[in-house]
Amino acid sequence: MATFSKVLLSGSTGGRPIPISATGGTGSLIHTTGVTGSIKDEIWLYATNLSGGTESLYLTYGGSATGDQMTVGVPALSGLSIVLPGTILTGNNTTGSEIRATASRTNVINVTGYVNRIEP
Repeated sequence: MATFSKVLLSGSTGGRPIPISATGGTGSLIHTTGVTGSIKDEIWLYATNLSGGTESLYLTYGGSATGDQMTVGVPALSGLSIVLPGTILTGNNTTGSEIRATASRTNVINVTGYVNRIEP
């Protein structure tokens, strides 16, 4: 029977929001999954935009290929706009998979969330 547990995003300190300071490069670490592919992380992410205009949040989801990239518009002065609605990500039995983020402006988008970890 599978075991379910709620865990913090690994890029967060004690569950606090993760400020997205990078506008390019590898970006800010949001979460790293476990190594094994049998452990599934159901990831829920929310973004807050502190600026007066819509900003873009760029996510790299598990890899660096074009197909691993997502762009989300985060409305001005918004709180807790859903970014990832419970998507599943696993490791590849060698390393954990990462979610990283950059933004159109530095330090105006914060990301919060949690992981439902499903273990066999």
